[in-house]
Amino acid sequence: MKNKIDPPRRAFMIAATGAATALAAGGMAGCQSASTDDRQLRFASLAAAEQELARLAQAGELASNAAWSWAQTLSHCAQSIEFSMSGFPQEKSALFQRTVGSAALGVFSWRGRMTHDLAEPIPGAPSLAAANEPAPALERLRAAIAAFRAWSGPLRPHFAYGTLDKKDYELAHAMHLANHFSAFHEKV
Repeated sequence: MKNKIDPPRRAFMIAATGAATALAAGGMAGCQSASTDDRQLRFASLAAAEQELARLAQAGELASNAAWSWAQTLSHCAQSIEFSMSGFPQEKSALFQRTVGSAALGVFSWRGRMTHDLAEPIPGAPSLAAANEPAPALERLRAAIAAFRAWSGPLRPHFAYGTLDKKDYELAHAMHLANHFSAFHEKV
């Protein structure tokens, strides 16, 4: 027996998928275009992200056109990983998560790369400190990654993507880190 989807539901699914694809192609939160400073890194795992994190941490001075400092970027990335275990302060609607959010993550996964506004804070998250010293933020991010790896409890829904299993969450975190790390490079 062939699956049939009633016309109104089919139209909604096509519209939601189209909207999600458009959002994902331009970025989820602000439609950022790729700049010449975007290294377009791709990480499929947190281990790959940690290798680049170590390389950037050992580099002398970092250059970037990003709105946030390296320390703020590290803190933001740590917040995202921490919230996957403790819960995000604000979430998009369940409908958004099941349609646009889920489809956007699917497109990012298919492309192997996430794009989003690199100065868009996590909804409801505490403000990022303006401190220029990256060492505490670096340790916080490393601790968040270690805690995520060791986490055996249920993961909290992502504010935009909804419920993810650990494998999908790791990929989402890895792509998020790649997108942010792509904006930084060793100053020459």
